[in-house]
Amino acid sequence: MSDELASKLIGNGENPRHIAIIMDGNGRWAQKRMMPRIMGHHAGVKAVRKIVEFCAKQNIEVLSLFAFSSENWRRPKDEVNLLMELFMSTLQSQVDKLHKNNIRLRIIGDKAAFPEKLQAKIRAAEQQTANNTGLTLVIAANYGGRWDIAQAVQKIVAGIRAGEIEEQAISEQLISQYVVTADLAEPDLFIRTGGEERVSNFLLWQLAYTEFFFTDMLWPDFDQKMMQKAIDSFKSRQRRFGHTSEQIVDKRIL
Repeated sequence: MSDELASKLIGNGENPRHIAIIMDGNGRWAQKRMMPRIMGHHAGVKAVRKIVEFCAKQNIEVLSLFAFSSENWRRPKDEVNLLMELFMSTLQSQVDKLHKNNIRLRIIGDKAAFPEKLQAKIRAAEQQTANNTGLTLVIAANYGGRWDIAQAVQKIVAGIRAGEIEEQAISEQLISQYVVTADLAEPDLFIRTGGEERVSNFLLWQLAYTEFFFTDMLWPDFDQKMMQKAIDSFKSRQRRFGHTSEQIVDKRIL
């Protein structure tokens, strides 16, 4: 069996290395309680803390959270402004705790669209935690999967024009080296809360062979028990990557 395939054949009792989550349902959670939508986002931050703590204790390598998509700018201006304020305040209040717990923070997405003050906070948070060796916490902010692929292609085209890349060298493997998560394992498990069953432009390139888990539970209610249920579901599945079940069982013939 090749080392590359062996690294992917997680499941059948093994924890996922990389979990990606769309945290859906904050606004609906608040509306059900006759509260402003922003209160749902505050409750969602509390859920994030619990899940980050759980993943760190379970020795998950990477946890990627879709915090703000490139499409979320279409929301009401007041809500977007409040979300930016919440993002800023959460960075300020949580980065020291992340650092203390050996968690590395990565923010992925088109950060140029954010206010310069927020960009500076992002850079400082990433630098502070850059050398930590525990869980890598990836926050996707102003991120879109199509944007990610487009920026990878732009970099490859620039490399071709500069004579650094041969046009004939373009391949899936090459493109994978230029997406923003190129240095991380691809997600093994994708979770979406809130009852929707779509990927909504999140990590489109990276989710090609990911196992999916959907739940009607709204994100602020998503807890460690439900997280364990998702992981147990993943562990019960057989990941074949184009091979037959017999080949996976008899790894000697791969």
